[in-house]
Amino acid sequence: MAKSIFALNRPLTVDELVARRRGLVRLGLAWLAMMQVGMFALPGYLDIQVGPDDSAEVYHWAIFLMNWASFVMTVPVVLYSAWPVWTGFAQALRERRVTMDVPVAISIVTAFVPSAIATVAGHGEVYFDSVTMFIAFLLTARYFEIRARQAVDVSEGNLGLDALCDPLIRHSDRVATMFVLVQLAIALVVASVWWVVDPDHAMPVTVSLLVMSCPCALSLAAPASLAAAHATLAAFPLMSASQKQSLFDSTRRIARQNLNGSLAWHVLTMPLAAVGLVTPWVAALAMLISSGAVICNAWRLYREPGDADPAGADVQPGAA
Repeated sequence: MAKSIFALNRPLTVDELVARRRGLVRLGLAWLAMMQVGMFALPGYLDIQVGPDDSAEVYHWAIFLMNWASFVMTVPVVLYSAWPVWTGFAQALRERRVTMDVPVAISIVTAFVPSAIATVAGHGEVYFDSVTMFIAFLLTARYFEIRARQAVDVSEGNLGLDALCDPLIRHSDRVATMFVLVQLAIALVVASVWWVVDPDHAMPVTVSLLVMSCPCALSLAAPASLAAAHATLAAFPLMSASQKQSLFDSTRRIARQNLNGSLAWHVLTMPLAAVGLVTPWVAALAMLISSGAVICNAWRLYREPGDADPAGADVQPGAA
């Protein structure tokens, strides 16, 4: 019996296996850098009041060095770990369409470039911890999305589940695309307003808004639910027709819950980011939490048909 809704997937090609290994390396690098950069950023967040002037000078010099160390560790994360984002962004430009990589790429550039300039200049706010955290959390969510879609691919041949896959995934992708378009328009308006009201806060507010509204959870909504349904069918192969129908109905319901819940989460949290109440690193954490909530809700499907016997004893109503 599979221990995870992502444990079952179709046989992968050589190219897909290589891509998975590279993806895990990128993910590991992003998480490692995120933890180190987070420690380097701590003195800047503390902003303690030191005693004599020479102590203050030493403290600020330490922050300067920490910013440079963060910069050095963030560069490979932006250039290597986030490489799929840049290729996706370039493809979106070539095809003249908007995908999830567009706001993601904009948010990374918006946070990284001013931080690099501030580091070189020796003054100003830096957001390297937010950049590495966002990329690490984004790659984590995308890894689960890829595994979920591969699990959905291998479910072909399950009568009933086949009929669910395409409509649910198409609807989920369509909602995510529309959300990205609206999100970019809102971010442009909010950035313009903040640039007039308080230019110093325009950049962090815009980054927080783009990061918090990243539609990772929306993209996960249908694939995670379908992956859980497929894992259930594999664990209980002799489910009765009524049990399967109940599972399919539950899959539709939970996929809708995931989609609508993710959309509601974005609608409720985006105003908080727009008014400057959310920092970029909190926005990145919120993005990961929303994706985790989608996965946990989908996981409920994996345990739902408790009256089916995973060993193969499917007892029909009225059987002796």
